[in-house]
Amino acid sequence: MRTAGWRSFLIYGCAIALCQPLAACGSAENPSASTNDKAVAKAAPAIPANAPLVIAFGDSLYAGYQLGPKEGLAPQLQAALTDDGVAARVQNAGVSGDTTAAGRQRLTYVLDNAKAKPALVILGLGGNDMLRGIGPDQTRANLDAMLAELKRREIPVLLTGMMAAPNLGSDYAKKFNPIYPELASKYGASFYPFILDNVVTDKALMLGDNMHPNARGVKVVAEGLAPLVEQALPNTG
Repeated sequence: MRTAGWRSFLIYGCAIALCQPLAACGSAENPSASTNDKAVAKAAPAIPANAPLVIAFGDSLYAGYQLGPKEGLAPQLQAALTDDGVAARVQNAGVSGDTTAAGRQRLTYVLDNAKAKPALVILGLGGNDMLRGIGPDQTRANLDAMLAELKRREIPVLLTGMMAAPNLGSDYAKKFNPIYPELASKYGASFYPFILDNVVTDKALMLGDNMHPNARGVKVVAEGLAPLVEQALPNTG
């Protein structure tokens, strides 16, 4: 991983260590609310009906925690793709507070009820497992099961990584942190090592809780993910 990536890991680890008593990255009981951070608004071009479907399946970092309807990951990623001349429909399947167990339970429902077979699923869960001190073996098993289901359905995956808070100890980190690169390798998934790389190190890109990106931070994440998404989509790589 890049040096900057490791620095982001360490800083984010310190932030979530301080915020760990919150026990979750957002919560399903706290619906998203608009923030004062305003993304640059553009008139979005119409997306063709047959455009590839990308499902962003994750927790509050995907769901747009405390952000406006156009400020979350799905709409900003779709905008980044459009700016690159790539037509794709990005569906928000993020749920604040979700653990890997909760994601595993709802994955089949989301896939079965999608308007079309996804051309790509972006998968990002595990942060809430870590904050709650759930055993890394459970996190690994749940992510493995989701990746296996997506492989069974022949749906490509872009996996986004997370890290363990330092206060959980080195033993926990040694079991948790390798989950993402190892599963990405096992299933041949595209891999983005840390979801908040180049974001968490800049307070101007984070909400006041120092755990979630603001609208500008989400834009940085979306722009970082866009090239990997484009490589995975048909006729764009």
